[in-house]
Amino acid sequence: MIIAVPTEDGRGLDSQVAQHFGRAPYFTLIEVEDGEIKDVRVLEAPMTHEPGELPALLRRENVEVILAYGIGGRAAAFFESYGIKVLTGVEGRVREVIKAFIEGRLKTDEKWREKGEFRKGRHS
Repeated sequence: MIIAVPTEDGRGLDSQVAQHFGRAPYFTLIEVEDGEIKDVRVLEAPMTHEPGELPALLRRENVEVILAYGIGGRAAAFFESYGIKVLTGVEGRVREVIKAFIEGRLKTDEKWREKGEFRKGRHS
């Protein structure tokens, strides 16, 4: 399984999860097999992108799951149309997030939509 995490920098597992999926400068791709991390790659996000471009890029990378903090409704819908599962409200360092996900104990911020630019009426 390949998991994508939008990140604030290109340090891979040592990066922090980006607060906004569509504005993340990097995406850390983690391949997990039999409960263990097998590979980690970092992709630099395109400087500018059209709606649907990031979902198409991650689909080409065979991503099955996205762990993100906040994501717009249109982007989430694109991922769903590709069969990619999106978990939101995820925050922290990628290494800890992935470990918690693998172990089935990942906790999420259920109120992420109420914060910052994601507040009702400020983001689609």
